[in-house]
Amino acid sequence: MPPWKTIVVMPAYNAANTLERCWHDIPKEHVSEVIVVDDQSKDSTIEVARRLPVTLIVHEKNTGYGGNQKTCYDTARAHGADYVVMIHADYQYDARMIPTAIEILRHGICDVILGNRIRTRREALAGGMPKSKYFANRGLTIIENMLSGQNLGEWHSGFRAYSRRVLDTIPYHRNDDGFVFDSQFLVQCVHQGFKLGDVPVPVRYFDEASSINLKNSSIYAVKTLGVFGQWYLHRSGLARNRLFEHGDLAPRAEATARAD
Repeated sequence: MPPWKTIVVMPAYNAANTLERCWHDIPKEHVSEVIVVDDQSKDSTIEVARRLPVTLIVHEKNTGYGGNQKTCYDTARAHGADYVVMIHADYQYDARMIPTAIEILRHGICDVILGNRIRTRREALAGGMPKSKYFANRGLTIIENMLSGQNLGEWHSGFRAYSRRVLDTIPYHRNDDGFVFDSQFLVQCVHQGFKLGDVPVPVRYFDEASSINLKNSSIYAVKTLGVFGQWYLHRSGLARNRLFEHGDLAPRAEATARAD
């Protein structure tokens, strides 16, 4: 086990069919702890998690995708993580890339690493990514790169690795509890001057893999572009926004979750 502490966090919701497969792929010799946060799943996710050697936290009420990540990061920080890897529990992302991502962070090359499913169009489509998802992802990512000055392969990955300094700096408790949490977090990282990069990961689309529908995808895209609007207004001094200001990073009230 390396002298630094890497903690993997998995926000889970109705992941009974995929959670164990995700866990098996995690290279245990490189990871100190795996934390699963269940957001009031309607299936047997909790029962599956109890069979695994993970730290299980169960929300007493559904908090949403962003709310789940807040608990994930609070817990990882409280448990002394030097590096934190967030990976979706739906088995879309290859956990074997965790050591590679951590090495990039450890050498200071980047502060944030995302898993990039879109190395080529052929690979993405051959991996089962629907054409509508592919073109929507590519189009929105191109816009986000232009607005942020970055050059990421995709902004919408469920594989994300962070150095501890990032999580200690970004005021993520001010972020939305929905899917736009991810976009807010990355824009906050750009605003704070952190270095963002990515590593290629295989594409896995199948029936059990989670995916938001067209309506919610459209809402997410609009909200994401709205985050950039808020950022530009904040930087220009026309409208200050708490998302991009330093502030209290204290964990939320413990009433929202319990260790299991």
